[in-house]
Amino acid sequence: MWPRNKYTGPGGGLSTAPGGGLYTGPSGGAYRGPNGGLYTGPGGGLYTGPGGGLYTGPGGGLYRGPGGGLSTAPGGGLYSGPGGGLYTGPGGGMYSGPGKPYMSNIPPWDVFIKKLEEKGYQNEAEMIKRVYY
Repeated sequence: MWPRNKYTGPGGGLSTAPGGGLYTGPSGGAYRGPNGGLYTGPGGGLYTGPGGGLYTGPGGGLYRGPGGGLSTAPGGGLYSGPGGGLYTGPGGGMYSGPGKPYMSNIPPWDVFIKKLEEKGYQNEAEMIKRVYY
């Protein structure tokens, strides 16, 4: 899990420093190696297996069920209410201020949007784009 909000400061989803969502070092949100947000193997943001950011089953970034990355229900990645991936307030995935960040197993938002489009999830990609850009 990595910070996936719009905060650019320490620990934010758009921070490139250690602990940030766009950190390219070990275990970072934009790291291509093991446990990274851009890793295609187990535990990675681009992994299509269980727990991965592109997994369609429970706990996956492409899961539409409870708690999934594409769920519009409370706690889901496409939920726009408190704690959701599309929420712009504190703790949300689109929040741009400091505080406890929204955490997710998906790759960085811009990469996730491209992967959604490639896989035919056009509606979901548009929902994210409306809030992210």
